[in-house]
Amino acid sequence: MPSLCTRYRSVLAMGTAMALCSMASAHPGHEELPAETEAELTQPQNQGGQGRALMEAIELPEPEVSITIEDGMRVIRSNGLPDHETGAFPNSGNPNAIRPQSHEYKVPLLPRLADEPTIARSEFGIAINGVIFDAGTGEFWSAEGRVFGGGSEWNYDAMGGGVPFGIDENNAHVQPTGKYHYHGLPTGLIENLSGDAGPEQMILLGWAFDGFPIYGPYSYADAWDADSQIKELDTSYRLKKGKRPETPDGPGGTYDGTFAYDFEYVEGSGDLDECNGRFGVTPEFPMGTYYYVISGAFPNVPRLWKGEPSEALARRGGPGGPQGGQEDPGARERPRPGQQRRTRPNRGQRPGN
Repeated sequence: MPSLCTRYRSVLAMGTAMALCSMASAHPGHEELPAETEAELTQPQNQGGQGRALMEAIELPEPEVSITIEDGMRVIRSNGLPDHETGAFPNSGNPNAIRPQSHEYKVPLLPRLADEPTIARSEFGIAINGVIFDAGTGEFWSAEGRVFGGGSEWNYDAMGGGVPFGIDENNAHVQPTGKYHYHGLPTGLIENLSGDAGPEQMILLGWAFDGFPIYGPYSYADAWDADSQIKELDTSYRLKKGKRPETPDGPGGTYDGTFAYDFEYVEGSGDLDECNGRFGVTPEFPMGTYYYVISGAFPNVPRLWKGEPSEALARRGGPGGPQGGQEDPGARERPRPGQQRRTRPNRGQRPGN
């Protein structure tokens, strides 16, 4: 199939200018559950179905996506269906089936850096094939058991393996709305975009909701030299040492990646900052830009925005995951995923997922 990067090259060229100022304050969330979908999810289900009845898989239409420039915004519209093969849904870890969506996102064409990073929960951005990148899940540990939509800082990580989220080979799964979304490297999309050259190249994957571009894990060893060697960029998050607090203060056990809070940001230990991004040149931005990276290790999908998310997205609110979830009033006060430790890095310590 033709490269989507080629398809959107003319659009990308219009977004090279950057401005630096101001700060964002809120985060986008997931769509509300349609009534017809809610009706499909009313029966109890054993563990693995996560308390919901299995949705029926249906024949899906062709994927649709468009990216246009309108009134100074980059507008992405899609039906949310991936342009690659997916795993089987529902499955033993996810009771939901894929359904077409009506995505329309308007992100700044000229993104602006914020004074401080903003927590991105839970929709971080959108891929150029119209599928959403999710930064977190809707499931949390509490002293009373697993809960949805918040309640503590102990957010189960979709890629951590501690809870069966039914993730497929594209590091994606499905919400109760039928929304298929990525929690890690979108391997099918990368394969489509890389073609015969293979994945070890700098590949534009999508746009964050603050307007900055999202790339795959490979980039230039020298961020400002497009002729430098291509390498896989390292994140700057590491597993914490020791054990978690015991109940009622925490879930106990060793920090093993089950929770986002199991990780900490160690400044300078990798190639990327706390937002899992960096400044540099890219094929689409030869004069330079800030860009995010979807990585193979935590945080996988970035958990923080470097810039200001669009006002429309900031008003959406509410974390989600395979169970959906309601607005989490404490989300803005909750510590960032991966608490910072601004000390010299222990380079021998690596994330476990």
